[in-house]
Amino acid sequence: MNPLLLRQFWSVVETTQANILLHLDDSTLVRHLTHDLQTQRLLDAEETTAVNHYIESRLPLIRDIAQSRVSPEFCGSAI
Repeated sequence: MNPLLLRQFWSVVETTQANILLHLDDSTLVRHLTHDLQTQRLLDAEETTAVNHYIESRLPLIRDIAQSRVSPEFCGSAI
């Protein structure tokens, strides 16, 4: 995936409601994020496959980011 596509993908993650990221099952979340990315740019078949694999490999990170948006204590500010 090229850097522009990566930036666009993570922008989609940032703008997607945390509840969606946390509560959809894996395959539905992959489809949802791919669809949202495709609304921003036309993806060819090769890019779509690469995006799907990339999302699948980053699901734990995506969910951690979403969890941090709904639980400020998740960010951990140890004093």
